Amino acid sequence: MSVNQLADMAKVLSHPARISILNYVGDCDGCLCKDISETIKLSQPTTSQHLQIIKKAGLLKSKFEGKSQYYRINIEKLNKLKGLFQEFFETTEAKCG
Repeated sequence: MSVNQLADMAKVLSHPARISILNYVGDCDGCLCKDISETIKLSQPTTSQHLQIIKKAGLLKSKFEGKSQYYRINIEKLNKLKGLFQEFFETTEAKCG
């Protein structure tokens, strides 16, 4: 397990807005920033900043259709993140007892 990878991903998930974004985007197949910001009740610039942080971490993919950018979950990266957390908790739990 890479503790640096786990810590970096934990930072991405450390903000409630980013968790809300991931929850919302997980429910749709291609979401616009405008729709995300309206749903989670943040300004578009703030939502866009959070989207870029999540995308940089690899948890989101995006594609352009015309001038619109659509976001969706990167399921491979999400599964890797799940595995990192699961390994961390299993290892820590095993050491405790």
